[in-house]
Amino acid sequence: MKTTPEHNERIATMTFSSVYPHYVTKVEKKGRTQEELHQVIEWLTGYDEEKLNELIHNKVTFKTFFENATLHPNAHLIKGVICGYRIEELQNSLTRQVRYLDKLVDELAKGRKMEKILRAE
Repeated sequence: MKTTPEHNERIATMTFSSVYPHYVTKVEKKGRTQEELHQVIEWLTGYDEEKLNELIHNKVTFKTFFENATLHPNAHLIKGVICGYRIEELQNSLTRQVRYLDKLVDELAKGRKMEKILRAE
């Protein structure tokens, strides 16, 4: 499935703080913790808990969130389908990065072992 420019723009302008509570709810409902969620986010973006809270408080967009992130060198190993899109086929880099995060949260909620979620080559 291909993304449209409108879809990519909608993702870019969405605030991280509007989606974050849904991530927390999703993982906690499945017996995982907010600390584990933060570990996954830090692995992908390099943001520690203090920086993450600052970004949430400042209501940054996903565009700003990922522009300032230091993406993990193994992020390219995140593959599969999320929200109907095959991650490795997404052309727009920001949309792909947001879907990386969605996929990691999904795997966490599904009970996947942390060593598997935090990919190593």
